[in-house]
Amino acid sequence: MKFTETKLKDAFIIDIEEKHDHRGFFARTFCAQEFEAYGLKPVVSQCNLSYNYKKGTLRGMHYQIPPAAESKFIRCIKGAIYDVIIDMRPESPSFLSHIGVELSAENHRGLYVPEMFAHGYQALTDDTEILYMVGEFYTPGYERGLRYSDPFFNIEWPLEVSEISEKDLNWPLFKNIPVGGAYPC
Repeated sequence: MKFTETKLKDAFIIDIEEKHDHRGFFARTFCAQEFEAYGLKPVVSQCNLSYNYKKGTLRGMHYQIPPAAESKFIRCIKGAIYDVIIDMRPESPSFLSHIGVELSAENHRGLYVPEMFAHGYQALTDDTEILYMVGEFYTPGYERGLRYSDPFFNIEWPLEVSEISEKDLNWPLFKNIPVGGAYPC
């Protein structure tokens, strides 16, 4: 695997290294030893699959706070998504910065999302499937979120939003969240 650190401290784009033969190719998509070598948390507590019917569907921006903060390793296995992460760690040199990365079944790219990063994505095609490996169990009392359209972050989503949950529409604006993201649910 090829690890490329993003401008956000501890967040990595992970590309596979394909070994081709007459049948197609083989590639490693996860290796705990390689993750550890880059200082990443290789723990997988849950694997989740997300399916989106329509292009333009938006999910996010979600994160969990300590003691249930979760790292994520995201891969789009069908279709394509625009994946966005925001560093919510007050002590980080990239605090409140964000990036967007296209993940697709075609580019086989993965995104490692450290703990205390808000995460969301928009489906770029109909019928998308996203596989998440998550480093902590989903814990509703520690779940937090940011509004996808918050002017503070000014995220440039590539498409008009076609579908979004009520919950994601109603996350607070950043200006209403205490430092560290530990606002009450």
